[in-house]
Amino acid sequence: MYGPTADKSQEPFLTYSDADHGGNTDNGKSTGGYLVKLGTGAISWSSKLQSMVALSTTEAEYISAVEASKEILWMRQFMGELGYPPSTSSILLMDNQSAISVSKNPEHHGRMKHMDLRWFWLRDAVDSGVIKPVFVPTEDMAADILTKSLMRPYVEKCRSLMGLRT
Repeated sequence: MYGPTADKSQEPFLTYSDADHGGNTDNGKSTGGYLVKLGTGAISWSSKLQSMVALSTTEAEYISAVEASKEILWMRQFMGELGYPPSTSSILLMDNQSAISVSKNPEHHGRMKHMDLRWFWLRDAVDSGVIKPVFVPTEDMAADILTKSLMRPYVEKCRSLMGLRT
């Protein structure tokens, strides 16, 4: 059941992005996840095994951020079709400072130049002001529940961050 939360954000929607690095012990692939909240409730989410093996936590988080950003672009278009076109950058909440730096600064390209070029369109979206990556502490990362197993108190916190009540 959805219910109000203490989140007083002025953003029409917020997107959380997270990944576990190499969490799949069978193939070394990471699980990436994102969660989109409209107002105080989750309206879209995804949890998928990434298509490639990430060589670092930064890379796993960045790949997850790209997937979340595709959902952001779709949400922006959808909101516009409903008559609510976004007037500011859409917030992408991430708990990895390095992945945020890579999305903002092409100078960090050297560490990830081995990646397929299709992943780097996120930089253009950030540079053009469509998406704004923002750091959120891990303890406030609502998408954690989509990427790894958690202890019960943290599951309950994530559920609350998603706007879900019991």
